[in-house]
Amino acid sequence: MTDLERRLSRLDGPNLDARPPVFPTADVSYTLHDTPIGQLLLATAAGKVVASSFGDEETMTHRLATAVSPRVLRQPAPLDDVRRQLDEFLAGERRTFDLEVDLTLATDFQRLVLTDLPRFTAYGRTTTYGELAGDIERPKAARAVGTALGANPLCVVLPCHRVIGASGALTGYAGGLDAKRFLLNLESKS
Repeated sequence: MTDLERRLSRLDGPNLDARPPVFPTADVSYTLHDTPIGQLLLATAAGKVVASSFGDEETMTHRLATAVSPRVLRQPAPLDDVRRQLDEFLAGERRTFDLEVDLTLATDFQRLVLTDLPRFTAYGRTTTYGELAGDIERPKAARAVGTALGANPLCVVLPCHRVIGASGALTGYAGGLDAKRFLLNLESKS
């Protein structure tokens, strides 16, 4: 037996204490989650959901690193509950989310629009950009409301898909109009 063979044979022995490496917990954990409406990047920080976004991975992780913490790691385990609730919602088995959210990625105006969005847009019902602008006491800000919703960092979890044009037309959605239509049809069937 050669010296190399002898050293390699020791690696196969029962005394080898090989354990997988343990990585530190990230300040921001994220994962990519495939859904019927497209792939969402989901992220948590300090136990709160900070992203449920159709945005691409590089752009979103950069935003998370800039706004929340530079320690952003792809660690799906901390998002198990988020994924489960999202899957239940998209299967029509859940109407509301039981998740704490953090609007760190939102602008001040977006926070104003998004904070009470679930209260103004009940499951299975829609509102218009103009009505929502009135609800937040900014009656002339319908376009600004639309822009704020278009950049919603917590798509589906904060239901911007329930906001439609004054004519009843489906307008803009980060995941595309097919995704918006899917969500509205799902909710109308329940």
